Amino acid sequence: MDLTPFLSTADKGTQDEGLESIQIPGRIAVVAKGRFLLRALCRSFGGYSRITCAVTDQQACLDYLAAEADDPYSLLICTDYLESGNGFDLVQQARQDHPHLHAVILSLGDAIPVECAEAAWLEAVVAEADFVEDQQPLQAAVMAVLGGHSYRSPSLRTGSLPYLSCPRLTQREYEVLDLLASGLSDREIANRLGVSDQTAHTYTKRLLQTLNVHNRLQAVLKGMRCGMVQI
Repeated sequence: MDLTPFLSTADKGTQDEGLESIQIPGRIAVVAKGRFLLRALCRSFGGYSRITCAVTDQQACLDYLAAEADDPYSLLICTDYLESGNGFDLVQQARQDHPHLHAVILSLGDAIPVECAEAAWLEAVVAEADFVEDQQPLQAAVMAVLGGHSYRSPSLRTGSLPYLSCPRLTQREYEVLDLLASGLSDREIANRLGVSDQTAHTYTKRLLQTLNVHNRLQAVLKGMRCGMVQI
């Protein structure tokens, strides 16, 4: 899946992650498993002008990176699981081909493969569990790599995952969570459920409150960890 051509007409992002305040020189590539995670990670930058690669598979990203040799990418953000390929393999190959590229991996598996743990090419990894608990883990990781430092989110440093509290959802909240995980906006959710845009926004807000999270991405990731939803 390639969402890059549609970024110019997509809804603008949010300030949930604070990434829009970071000065990132050069292009940004975002690679993630599924439409929802891809859109959510793109939205965390606030605007899309610097994102010129938004795909769900490893080879498509490598093709984009190679095509922009005269105007190189400076940052790659990807998930470990992809629709095709693997985020750790992608980062290894991408940084080998483009030594000045910085990369951050969001680990949906809450782990770093043993063979990659001490690799020089692996700069920053954020565990999914820490993303759910912390409002701005990507901001810390991006700032670290741009400053020439490595980064591991708390559970990856300690080897202990934070306690996960899984609340009981109503039938409507399950419906909204499924629609969020499918990558739908409030307007699209409204159309799917036959309600007003404002009502759909209220549904989403209540879901975030029930899950005790700050944004949609955290909601879906927590839903995944609690076995409530799949992407």
